[in-house]
Amino acid sequence: MEASHFLQSGRSFAATLAHSRHAHEHNKLRHCSIAAVLTRPAENINIATGKSRTIIIPADVVTGAEEKSRIYNDNWFDRMAINHLSQNVQAATGLKNNKSGFESLVEAATAASRKFNPAKQRELVIQALDSAFPKPIFSLLRAILPQSKFAREYFAIFTTIFFAWLVGPCEVRESELDGRKEKNVVYIKKCRFLEETSCVGMCINMCKMPSQSFIKSSLGTPVNMVPNFDDMSCEMIFGQDPPELSNDPALKQPCFKLCKVNQRHNTNDCSK
Repeated sequence: MEASHFLQSGRSFAATLAHSRHAHEHNKLRHCSIAAVLTRPAENINIATGKSRTIIIPADVVTGAEEKSRIYNDNWFDRMAINHLSQNVQAATGLKNNKSGFESLVEAATAASRKFNPAKQRELVIQALDSAFPKPIFSLLRAILPQSKFAREYFAIFTTIFFAWLVGPCEVRESELDGRKEKNVVYIKKCRFLEETSCVGMCINMCKMPSQSFIKSSLGTPVNMVPNFDDMSCEMIFGQDPPELSNDPALKQPCFKLCKVNQRHNTNDCSK
């Protein structure tokens, strides 16, 4: 009788224990489901697949060439300006293409970088800029806006408004020049041209160097363009003379591994 009562009590205890364990697992699963709902959405992460495993990388730590390209919605003015410059680059180099929009400009620049040495590339881009932008307007601006704080700040604002189609979103920032604060810097968050080409050599020889020369000769104001090849940003500092070609830090930068020009590039290539 006592044995039977003890056996029945043991069975009741086992059933209670099983029920409690089941309830614990259910609550654990329920909390996991709630936590899963509260985690970062899938579209905010990038997934890089290796040979043996899949690694999940947060989107906010992916930088440079690995970051997804920005999508540009060019308006009618942007498209007109892009096609105009592309046609002038093609005319200067003699290398035509049938593409349109920014793709046409990148193709024109890429073809030139493959065919001509760096010195010739810079010369041809300056020739294209001279043809693309009317000299009378620049001569007038140079006459009414001699070198001054007002002129440098004006050129910085002008660049952010009328040249975002070429370099991407940008803003005016402050710097110190000759001991005074001026809003003479154009900060380009991520250069559209550099992003599309992923080529340090093209940035230097088909944008930075010829643009510095063209702006100085056309507007009478020096400008130093300082690209950051880690995040593809750039600063245009109006009123600051750029360093000599042989001493420019930009020329000491090797090209990206994902260079779309598919040519070998080293730190000596750009100055030849």
